[in-house]
Amino acid sequence: MMQISSVNVGQAQVIANAGKSGKTGIYKQPTDQPVTVTALGLVNDAVLDTKHHGGVDQAVYLYGTPDYAWWSQSLGSELAPGTFGENLTITELESAPLRIGDRLYFATVILEVTAPRLPCSTLAARMGDPHFVKRFRAAERPGAYCRVIQTGAIRQGEAVRLEPFTGDPLTVLDLFRFSYEKDLSEATLEQILAAPVDIRGRRDYEKKLADLKQTRDGSLTNS
Repeated sequence: MMQISSVNVGQAQVIANAGKSGKTGIYKQPTDQPVTVTALGLVNDAVLDTKHHGGVDQAVYLYGTPDYAWWSQSLGSELAPGTFGENLTITELESAPLRIGDRLYFATVILEVTAPRLPCSTLAARMGDPHFVKRFRAAERPGAYCRVIQTGAIRQGEAVRLEPFTGDPLTVLDLFRFSYEKDLSEATLEQILAAPVDIRGRRDYEKKLADLKQTRDGSLTNS
């Protein structure tokens, strides 16, 4: 059974070459103490770039130990839990096959998968590699953002149970790949919007779908 390998919380720190504020909460440190999880995430965990991160639909970020093992082999060095800025490091969890809408059950907390993590300059700065955004994209091991369905407290060592989403399957990797495509079809956009995706992504995909339909209807009118 999956378990919480590490609970990670970060404080605001100065970081070069990333973000307007010059600070980040990506530097997470493991704690062996119980941590309260609210609708907005872990208590005392810093989220600085609130335009792109955090909020009720990206309240908790997950990464798995199998993905860490892959990165450690790829980079040639062991990576500590929290390196990717995740709140929860979970054993036996690979993020790519997770479905949007999958739920993870802890002792008291329930999380729902909403989105993949997209790499940014802050991650590249954290890893000390200006090319890491491209490397992270190519690896296709994005981790998963979650909304909090039930608040409570979590701690290292807790068991984790996965309950698969029962609707049409849309994986974290599917959504990760779609985020880089400029010309998504109407059917693909409708598939995305049928899943419980995060609100930031939903707004973008709703606009793309509306624009696509307007263009189609305009073409029909003028034909």
